[in-house]
Amino acid sequence: MSSRLQEISPSAEIVSKAAARAVNVASSVGLMNVLKTNLGPKGTLKMLVGGAGQIKLTKDGRVLLHEMQIQHPTACMVARTATAQDDVTGDGTTSTVLLCGELLRQADRYCTEGLHPRVVTDGFDIARDAAVKFLDEFKVEMTGKNMKEDRDLLRCIASTSLKTKLDHDLADKITEAVVDAIQCISPEENDGDDNDDGEEKAGDEQRKPIDLNMVEVMTMQRQMGTDSRFVNGLVLDHGGRHPDMPTVLNNCHIMTCNVTFEYEKTEVQSGFFYSNADEREKLVESERKWLDERCRTVVEFKRSVCKEGQSFVMINQKGIDPLSLDIFAKEGILCLRRAKRRNMERLTLACGGTPIHSVEDLDESMLGYAGKVSEVTLGEDKFTFVEECKLPKSCTLLLQGPNTHTIDQIKDAVRDGLRAVKNAIEDRALVPGAGAFEIAAAMHLKNDVCKTIKGRAKLGVEAYAEALLIIPKTLAENSGFDVQECILNLNDEREETGMAIGLDCKSGDPIIPADEGIWDNVRVKRQCLYLATVLANQLLLVDEVMKAGKNRGGPPPESAGGPVG
Repeated sequence: MSSRLQEISPSAEIVSKAAARAVNVASSVGLMNVLKTNLGPKGTLKMLVGGAGQIKLTKDGRVLLHEMQIQHPTACMVARTATAQDDVTGDGTTSTVLLCGELLRQADRYCTEGLHPRVVTDGFDIARDAAVKFLDEFKVEMTGKNMKEDRDLLRCIASTSLKTKLDHDLADKITEAVVDAIQCISPEENDGDDNDDGEEKAGDEQRKPIDLNMVEVMTMQRQMGTDSRFVNGLVLDHGGRHPDMPTVLNNCHIMTCNVTFEYEKTEVQSGFFYSNADEREKLVESERKWLDERCRTVVEFKRSVCKEGQSFVMINQKGIDPLSLDIFAKEGILCLRRAKRRNMERLTLACGGTPIHSVEDLDESMLGYAGKVSEVTLGEDKFTFVEECKLPKSCTLLLQGPNTHTIDQIKDAVRDGLRAVKNAIEDRALVPGAGAFEIAAAMHLKNDVCKTIKGRAKLGVEAYAEALLIIPKTLAENSGFDVQECILNLNDEREETGMAIGLDCKSGDPIIPADEGIWDNVRVKRQCLYLATVLANQLLLVDEVMKAGKNRGGPPPESAGGPVG
């Protein structure tokens, strides 16, 4: 029977009933198969080639879904949902696509045998709620720990995320830098231990979130990827503008200011008129005198605060003219002009002190401190390193590599690594990784939840439990092991021990992820369960796919009553 829509719009393209479901399942499973090989530390890379021949190598699911040209509307919807997961939690893109695709594939098996999709979706909702509840029981609470100071734990969290996207040697190096950065910017409210439930609840309400914008990610195309490092301070992408200024200074007072040291135009339209050369010279001299007084004030201030062995650095958001630069260079002051606003905000957080807006109210308490300031020239570009700050609240990750492919790959991985550690500190809880949660949740659904469900919704719960195993199955497949044998071994070990059991991607044997330092984020798992289930339910309940939009740019259709005339 043709759709009723064709009676209204004969030109509409319609796919109905089982065909509509088959289209949605096929597109979701197709996208799943594209991303499937990327999962885990043994996943493979994808090469993306642009229209102009640009090449990008990546295994990050978010980057792939953003960069790929996806034309099928269902696949686009899955991709947008998965990237939304990454925007919220920072990870879990590939897992969301895999779980959604597998849920649809498992549901399609039952629907082809005559089971109504609504029954399956009801079972999925029951299973999702049970899985989320089980997640809260399965997670490992860290409330009695000072997570910010537990460097080994933070290193394990960052390493789990980074080793799925980078070479292991490079990941080890970047892990240290990521942990240093998070420990630097983490606010003090995250430190205290919680004694009882009341104090813990009050602490959660007062705890400030970690602001990752305080970590500046600076890239330099030089040396090797393993030379990337953490800078305890800032790296500015410009240097001094006078050849006689010092390039390396130690024990530096940092003056961050927003004061002009150049001729200024008037705010209103005005002009100066003179009748002879002497008047012009007096005019120039008086204007120069105003700037010289400002420069002299800064020089005298520098002499008053700098003791033997100390230096002075001035970083200005506004301009400094050449004559003023010459005055400062003769005094041994390193001056940077027209600094970016974001760098000025971070400087006071990294070095201390306060921004100065007028040279009339200079005070030593307004100055920051840095142990070392150095200028590095790379080709035609200059970089200024402000390092060895005492109590920094802002820092820099300096990413280096021989080419843009390496730098882009490290940059994408660092973003996920920072979010993983941030999530763990804010959640104060972790989930054992390596597929341990999926194995345990699938067994819980089959052995415990299914026994409490009556009727056909039980089939949806069974399908959900089977779909959860896609994560450990894919880890085993990407590592080159027999999938069925690995899953059976993991299930047997879980039944015998009752512990959180995951898959060792090196040997294929069951392991205890907590002992190996393999941890996942609680919020990533929870968000993945919610998003994948909601999207799979929505797509299963589609019984018609209609392409019936208006013709863009085409002639309008003739009216049903024929031409008017």
